[in-house]
Amino acid sequence: MESIGKIIVIANQKGGVGKTTTAINLAASLAAAEKRILLIDNDPQANSTSGVGSVGPKGKTTYEVLIGETSADEAIQPTQMPFLFLIPSNINLVGAEVELIDRAGREHLLSTAIQTVRKKFDFVIIDCPPSLGLLTLNALTAADSVLIPVQCEYFALEGLGQLFNTINRVKRELNPKLDIEGVLLTMYDARLKLSNQIVDEVKKYFGKKVFNTIIARNIRLSEAPSFGKPIILYDAICAGTRHYMELAREILQNNKFFAYEPLPHQP
Repeated sequence: MESIGKIIVIANQKGGVGKTTTAINLAASLAAAEKRILLIDNDPQANSTSGVGSVGPKGKTTYEVLIGETSADEAIQPTQMPFLFLIPSNINLVGAEVELIDRAGREHLLSTAIQTVRKKFDFVIIDCPPSLGLLTLNALTAADSVLIPVQCEYFALEGLGQLFNTINRVKRELNPKLDIEGVLLTMYDARLKLSNQIVDEVKKYFGKKVFNTIIARNIRLSEAPSFGKPIILYDAICAGTRHYMELAREILQNNKFFAYEPLPHQP
């Protein structure tokens, strides 16, 4: 049976919830398990791009892919990890929402662009901006599922209703196969009573959709992006690495249909 990589979008319109941290480190942890991973940076801030420290010549980005100037295949770059590849972003992506507003089928541009390259990977991870604009809509339309990071802080559930309304609208109008991959609790601090209350509240609200893995606050996890490395390359034995490896294990267990042995050739 031919491998068709599962496309997972990391989305939450709230900023500072660990979205990019999760995109980078879930992708790297799955790559460490020798799954072939494509990380697509769909955020003009380009933090996933700098966070994996991509190597090779500067090339095309998500912007050129979305506006149809280049193919997704031509935009793929290698990274420091053998099984992890990247379609990078840069600030030009800010203009995409304005440029594409009158384009026919504008919500399907990313989906159309990555259909051919997804066959080369076990998983495609898409990092989104902290908004529910056209870039995020493109990602949700392209995706098989959405992973939602929720921080263990006071306003944890604020805005999630709007996100779920958007997901349901996309599922109804644009992408009937879209599913919830899971809700990931991030920035957990066991010393705080509030963190534990948020965990209980989120589990009560989302039930079995909440991952067993909880991402705790971790200094090394915060430091790693400034060195252009996923946490597994920056500090292989810290809690952050352990937690994201546990998340990768859960993803693989939940997606046995999509989990294939790595292919012998590179894209």
